Amino acid sequence: MPRSAPRHISVFPSPQELGSALAQLVAQRAAEAGGRFSLGLSGGSLVRLLSQELPAAAAGPAAPARWLLAFCDERLVPPEHAESTFGAYKAQLLPRLPVPERQVLTVAPGLPAPAAAADYAARLREAFQGENPPVFDLLILGVGPDGHTCSLFPDHPLLQEKEKIVAAITDSPKPPPERITLTLPVLNAARTVVFVATGEGKAAILKRILEGDEEKPLPAALVQPHTGKLHWFLDESAAKELTVPFEKHSIL
Repeated sequence: MPRSAPRHISVFPSPQELGSALAQLVAQRAAEAGGRFSLGLSGGSLVRLLSQELPAAAAGPAAPARWLLAFCDERLVPPEHAESTFGAYKAQLLPRLPVPERQVLTVAPGLPAPAAAADYAARLREAFQGENPPVFDLLILGVGPDGHTCSLFPDHPLLQEKEKIVAAITDSPKPPPERITLTLPVLNAARTVVFVATGEGKAAILKRILEGDEEKPLPAALVQPHTGKLHWFLDESAAKELTVPFEKHSIL
């Protein structure tokens, strides 16, 4: 079992309250950063949550013009494809968030998975010069019902990757099969990591991740920032099986 980083579990009445609190946390971290603020985004239901709440929260001292946006993983499909994480953010969030286009690090379309991973790693190294691995101010991660996070899946060899900061996966058990993903060394170097999970379908796996002591920990349980903060933002349905202490938030 990996060394456990201190963690803070927050439980909200609904995804809407969770989304508002998440947006406030992003804005707070951005304001604290002072200069550039580096944010890693994940796809799925997070796109809608952030698109609804983040533009209003980021107005003012959060200064999105100084943000650097990257993606924690990406499906290797064209940006206009329904499975594209960047495409989803481009349609829903980016038109409402004034981040300069050059500060949004996208995955080069049309490359084979290994070349796409190498290209994205080079873009990150250029953006995070002098940092190996890159140190993000904030990473927002999801968790699948199988315990995967980013495109790091249970029992997959990529969980052992120590050198690469971006890895290719061509056999994803969840379609589409070809993806690139940040690796555990990058996730665990971040200043703050926030996991977000909603819905009853996540309850059983969250109990395993947050309360289990498994010989082969699930991918999400391997995210233990070395010096950074670890937060879990859950709604009541996702947290229903937990017995560990958590902070319960009332309706805003």
